Amino acid sequence: MSINRKLGNYPGILITVSLTVALFLIGFCGWIAITSKELIKYVRQNVEIQVYMDKGLDSVSIHQLRSKLEALNVAEIEKGKPAIALITKDQAADIFFKETKENYKEVLGENPFSDAYTIKLQEENINEARLQELKTKIEKIEGVSDVDYPRDFLKGIITNVNKIYKVVAIIVLIFFVATLLLINNTIKLALYSQRFIIRTMQLVGATDGFIQKPFLKTGFFQGLFAGILSIALVYFTQNAAATQVEGLNLLANQELTWILYLILLVLGPLVGVLSTYQSVARYHKMDLDKLY
Repeated sequence: MSINRKLGNYPGILITVSLTVALFLIGFCGWIAITSKELIKYVRQNVEIQVYMDKGLDSVSIHQLRSKLEALNVAEIEKGKPAIALITKDQAADIFFKETKENYKEVLGENPFSDAYTIKLQEENINEARLQELKTKIEKIEGVSDVDYPRDFLKGIITNVNKIYKVVAIIVLIFFVATLLLINNTIKLALYSQRFIIRTMQLVGATDGFIQKPFLKTGFFQGLFAGILSIALVYFTQNAAATQVEGLNLLANQELTWILYLILLVLGPLVGVLSTYQSVARYHKMDLDKLY
């Protein structure tokens, strides 16, 4: 309050609100970028390829095939073991019936499915070229009839999310530049009403540092308060979205989110102080005639 009285009729609320909105937009877009990145990572971590076996393989051959698949060293390690699971033809038939409610026995009279292994791949192996290479290599193993993976889904989701991630990154950059320009202009307009106070202080012998100190202090606390408000808005937006979108919590990355909060907390005071300093310094050097 003492600072506001020293500065006279200074529109601090307008500056704080403007900075809060700008920081919130940056934080929101940053959160979207983080979520997009985590979505790509989640999809990659859950991609599986199906290795269908020749019909009539005995248990020994099936076990040997598993050993050959493990030797490729492409499976994700879970609980100390390669994430390779056997799905028998009977299990496949049960899954098919639960999903479609169609009884294949009435039409075919026998189980048309084959025993298969599902391999949960390591993330570094999940790209179109590598998957095609693995498919060709596994199909050459004795006892394998076919290899399949969700190529269309994988290609579509990763391509589209990558595009979204790039677009959001560009939007964040645009908002950052726009924030600097918006806040800089807002503070310039606010300090316009203080130009005669600045000149009066100069005439009585006040140094530049003494004149700048209350303005910079105000700019710092306005930026800090705006940063805290923007963090709160982003936080409540995240929680609201999580309650409305099922599974969104799975894409949360607390480490990156805290980094985003820290950036907003630092960016607010930094922009407030730098813009205020630039605007106050402008009036230090302005001729008396131009003040009017």
